[in-house]
Amino acid sequence: MKKQELTGLSTSERKIISHFSALERSTINADDLIKLHPSKRATANQTLSRLTQKGWLQRLKHGVYTIVPISSSTATPAIENVWPLAMDLFNPAFISGWSAAEHWNLTEQIFNSVSVITSSPQRKSIQIMGNIKFRTRKLTKKQFFGTKKVWFGNKVVEIADPSRMIIDILDLPRFGGGGRHMVDIIKRYWYSDVCDTNLLLDYALRYNRGSVFKRLGFLAEKLNAPVSKEWIKTCHKHISKGISYLDPDSPKSGNIISKWNLRINLPI
Repeated sequence: MKKQELTGLSTSERKIISHFSALERSTINADDLIKLHPSKRATANQTLSRLTQKGWLQRLKHGVYTIVPISSSTATPAIENVWPLAMDLFNPAFISGWSAAEHWNLTEQIFNSVSVITSSPQRKSIQIMGNIKFRTRKLTKKQFFGTKKVWFGNKVVEIADPSRMIIDILDLPRFGGGGRHMVDIIKRYWYSDVCDTNLLLDYALRYNRGSVFKRLGFLAEKLNAPVSKEWIKTCHKHISKGISYLDPDSPKSGNIISKWNLRINLPI
């Protein structure tokens, strides 16, 4: 059943909904409300709770809400503009992993969740908010580079560019949908219009993680990537000691490629 008619709102409540709807805000919290109507935090929280009970707001997580569209027939509708919402929920953040791969047409697989990199501490890597599943990964602000701005209406979203996305899934294959899917994305990247091997190597050097160089160098050789011998040598120069897995989440068996200190534990 549709939420209560507008007559169920007080004048101040109607002003709140109208104000933030006009701003096309993805999320609202007590601080936002206090700026609009100076009040005690407890009062602001009570107002947000009351508007949620009336069906005008949807609670996403503790203290964070989103406006329910007036056209919605439910108080918990599916959220359409998920990426702008992710920017607010995990700020500072950017979209990467399989979500970025979909955006750059480097995969045909459709995922039912959004992969987000954030510098904000997260209790869980997988979270469900507003009926949307988010897979998050925390990195330092120093590791925030290689992104582009994409506009959704009047909302800007930061997304990993294709080369940065490759670095992220090489570092954590599950962030790209798992080891097998990581290989498929990288194979497609090598022969796509968005491939930039010099930029990719530059990002790898800046990211500076030995296991990334192991996977990157091995897959470049294995998949006949359009790179030079010097490019491969640079990767090899920066690999770390010890044996790493091509996919940390696959069975712990498979041949070891001693050149790359890498155990190949999935079929290629």
